[in-house]
Amino acid sequence: MDLVRRPRRLRVSKAVRDLVHETDIHADDLIYPVFVVEGENVKSEIASMPGIYHYSLDRLEEHLKEVADSGVNAIIFFGIPDHKDEMGTGAYDDNGIVQKALRLTKKLYPDMICIADICLCEYTSHGHCGVVDHAHGKILNDETLTLLAKAALSCAKAGADIVAPSDMMDGRIGKMREVLDAEGYQDTLIMSYSVKYASSFYGPFREAADSAPCFGDRRSYQMDWRNKKDAMIECELDINEGADILMVKPGLPYLDILKTVADTFSLPVCTYQVSGEYAMIKAAAKNGWIDERGVVTEALTAMKRAGAKMIITYYAPDMARWLKEA
Repeated sequence: MDLVRRPRRLRVSKAVRDLVHETDIHADDLIYPVFVVEGENVKSEIASMPGIYHYSLDRLEEHLKEVADSGVNAIIFFGIPDHKDEMGTGAYDDNGIVQKALRLTKKLYPDMICIADICLCEYTSHGHCGVVDHAHGKILNDETLTLLAKAALSCAKAGADIVAPSDMMDGRIGKMREVLDAEGYQDTLIMSYSVKYASSFYGPFREAADSAPCFGDRRSYQMDWRNKKDAMIECELDINEGADILMVKPGLPYLDILKTVADTFSLPVCTYQVSGEYAMIKAAAKNGWIDERGVVTEALTAMKRAGAKMIITYYAPDMARWLKEA
């Protein structure tokens, strides 16, 4: 046959495929979520997330070494306090569990990038991400902003390089930037969960963080997953309020949103391969239905190809080790 173009020539061998390939994952792209709890000698596996654990501070050091040795240099902390209350005071307690984890990590690994997730849901007795008006069953937006800003400042003081508000309250970025700047933390970055959908993929995380709401759901503040335009509005607002990094969450089911955000805005974009994505891969791999390493690599590469500059993933240390072996 007289074919001028034969695209298969560019796939003829591994060497050629490697020569012309477009997208790579690097260890520097990866951010690893870590769950810290009060107590002593705690390393407790999360049932719905095999291989992921709760760590008390006295067991955190050994885990940090494992992470650092893998080549991952960025961690995002989630805290589970002993005490929860109506106003989520543990989130902005200077001696809170995340604040203590930040100080320990910066002492042991000064150059490791420490990110503090900023929200109230892990710390409130009702499990919502803001102050609740129980009489009317509403989450009070503006009253919540002061508490979120206090939490961001407390974590910045403890050593967080980046604060990452995940609450989805309107105006939170501007309030945090105002408070951080006023207190001398102009160099603390804000990585906003700008596009956070009210997703069913969060189920295992809510077990891990003990953060399921006691009543109702979070659809009045997290985004409707049927919508795309909302994502552009949220990103533009966050940029105007002072965000440094945008995030799209979840990851793989929202590659269309991720690509649009990355193509539209000039700020770096992060995505989060969430707990449900992780749990599905783990379950299928355990049953021998998929090649775990191959599927993880393909999924993370898809996120990078769609425009993610960085990826939060529970597979971060594994992926970093696999890259060394490649």
